Amino acid sequence: MIKRFFCLTCKRSFSDATEDSDKNQKKRQINLLVYRFFSSGVSQRRMAPLLNVNVKTIARKLKFLGPLAKRALNLNNLVHPLCSIVEFDDLETFEHTKLKPVSVTLAVEYKTRRILGFEVSRMPAKGLIAALSRKKYGFRKDERPQGIKTLFKDIQPFIKPDALIKSDQNPSYPKPIKSFFPNCQHKAYKSRKACIVGQGELKEGRFDPLFTLNHSFAMLRANINRLFRRSWNTTKDPLRLEDHIALYCLYHNTVIIQKK
Repeated sequence: MIKRFFCLTCKRSFSDATEDSDKNQKKRQINLLVYRFFSSGVSQRRMAPLLNVNVKTIARKLKFLGPLAKRALNLNNLVHPLCSIVEFDDLETFEHTKLKPVSVTLAVEYKTRRILGFEVSRMPAKGLIAALSRKKYGFRKDERPQGIKTLFKDIQPFIKPDALIKSDQNPSYPKPIKSFFPNCQHKAYKSRKACIVGQGELKEGRFDPLFTLNHSFAMLRANINRLFRRSWNTTKDPLRLEDHIALYCLYHNTVIIQKK
């Protein structure tokens, strides 16, 4: 229960929540449960009856908790030692329809699977649906180059100046790596066929040099309902996808990998 106080000097009132980030929240008691549900594959519409609230309340909670989670993720990464080996790559999903794809660039620490940061970027459709996408929705700007730069700028404080950075052989990666991490070594590995179980993230057969990253991508697919391979849950706004991923990444770093 929140207590209220009255100042006899200035004649103003305040409460225990005046300086709290949850200020003006009517249902702050469900914030922790919402955070856990969003990090465990539960959809917004299923969350609403489970918590006995309106689905609009859940949507507002996501919008409120997402930025808090992203700031907490950065603060959590600052207390760890600097990374000596980092893996990064893109995961592809979409907003509303597959004709409007979205890229999620993720960076993780080798072996520990600690997520250092991520960035969500719009991108144009590729392959057989590219022409249909342009016809129906017009030209779609590729935001991935700027997204990679933003990600690298955010994770610079968490990485050693002479670290090893691992990725696939995407030709757009070397230039930003050299720009933001001039003294780091970059190793690029050829992409390989995915195994059926991993649904496109985990690779089949022999040793995978990017296993830490691909395993983290598979974890995102398994725990964020809008990233499920076969699902009717879709993202309507990339900003909400960013909020949702921020909640999971914080839970991943502070709960999941800590239980190992």
